[in-house]
Parts: sequence; C-alpha cells; structure tokens
Amino acid sequence: MLEHTPTDQELIALVGEPLFEVWATLCSAIDERYDMNRQWASGGKAWEYEYKYRRGGKTLCALYARKNCVGFMVIFGESERAKFEADRDTFSEEIQRAYDDARTYRDGKWVMFEPSDTSLFEDFMRLLAIKRKPNVSRK
Repeated sequence: MLEHTPTDQELIALVGEPLFEVWATLCSAIDERYDMNRQWASGGKAWEYEYKYRRGGKTLCALYARKNCVGFMVIFGESERAKFEADRDTFSEEIQRAYDDARTYRDGKWVMFEPSDTSLFEDFMRLLAIKRKPNVSRK
C-alpha cells in the first residue's frame, strides 16, 4: 500500500491529460460493473503506481501508471484461460496477440495492455466478464 495516494492532478502530470482520460474512463467502466476493493501500491521497477481491483484476496485487474504511459493488466487462471481460448476468435487481433504474447506464471497468465485510447474497452470489459460476474444492472 502507498502512504500517499496520488491525486488526479498528480496522475495527469505523470501520464498526461489524454492518458488520464483513458485511465479515468476505464476506472469508471470497471466501477460501474463490479463491486471491488481498490488498492493503491507502488508499481515496482517498471511503473510508478499500481491500482488493483480485488475481491476475496484475488485480483480482477490492475491499472498501472508511469511517465506518459498507462497499463491495464488482467490475470487469467487455468479455467479463465480455457474460457478465453474457447471464445478467442470473437476478440480483436490486438487482444489475441497480447494474450498469446503474455507470460504464464504458476498463478496465471498475466496479460498487459498499454491503451492509448478507449478503442479496446469493449473487449477489456468482455475479458473481465470471463473472470467475474458483474454487479446486477444498475438503473
């Protein structure tokens, strides 16, 4: 956990206004569909910040920020990989390529994206749906 949670202004200064809008839109889309705990952390060697969406000790996804870059990672367990692979042809080539290029660790396949706009967000939400059941529709 971080001692200091970055403000929107600090994130804008780090990633830039256009990428902050991507970040904020992605967070909003996740918040709208999922009731998750959120946790800020240091981003390790490669990233300044990590922002995890978690429930029951498991991570749904995580967002990352560093200078002029935003990352979005989804971790797939064995059964989730099988679900994706059964439906992979319905995803964009970019999603399929990132999935194929991702490393598989003992705890899952870690698929990282570096979105520069919102064009893949529909596919991102479908990837998350493989992992978790969304909230009941809000009206």
